[in-house]
Amino acid sequence: MPLLPDAEPFAHDGNKVGIIVSHGFTGQPKSVKPWARYLADKGYTVRAPRLPGHGTRWQDMNKVTWQDWYGEIEHTYNELTKTCDTIFIMGLSMGGSLSLRLAEEKGDGIAGVVVVNAAVHTERPDRFLLPFIRHVVPAFPGISNDIKKEGQDEGAYTLLPLPAAYQLQTMWRSVKQDIAKVTQPLLLFRSADDHVVEPSNSAWILANVSSKDTKEVVLTDSYHVATLDNDAETIFELSAEFVERVLAEKSE
Repeated sequence: MPLLPDAEPFAHDGNKVGIIVSHGFTGQPKSVKPWARYLADKGYTVRAPRLPGHGTRWQDMNKVTWQDWYGEIEHTYNELTKTCDTIFIMGLSMGGSLSLRLAEEKGDGIAGVVVVNAAVHTERPDRFLLPFIRHVVPAFPGISNDIKKEGQDEGAYTLLPLPAAYQLQTMWRSVKQDIAKVTQPLLLFRSADDHVVEPSNSAWILANVSSKDTKEVVLTDSYHVATLDNDAETIFELSAEFVERVLAEKSE
């Protein structure tokens, strides 16, 4: 299946610190590659995988499960453990959900977590219909390119695949059920104006993780895909500072 433009995974081999950067639901690596490249330029070993069903055509998302998405992140983690001494996980939107899941599952194997507009639920009223309508309707019109900065394109599908959306809801339940297992340092970015993920998601995450080291940064000049928006440099710089600080504290 041909890939959409710039949907190839990103990989850079640097030092013994590994960082996984995950894109979001219906998106592709293009949406996080500037973030991944910034971290790679700092000397880290960085991977931004393409999640199954993404970066090709929307119908492919309805052929996979959330375990397939998580499996790609876990596979990337397992590969990094072969060459890296320390691993961080970062993600945008659903990539943030997957980041929390990896932190829950790997414990001390993850040194720190960075999420941008992470989702663990939705307040959309049609969410209650999803378990039923997914069997008869393959997709709804979706929200893509929720970006304030002009001229940006995240390369996401314009349709919302409904069986895949049901898988996303199923994953959220697992993430929320085990959220207390997240004990790692957590840096959370939230756009003040997000047309995809409600602010209640970030509030819930911060209120329920067991991490003692947490920080919330509100992005005032970006919409949902903040990694391609006006506050992108803030995300990149603070993420790198977060990694440096956690590494310094681990070495004390």
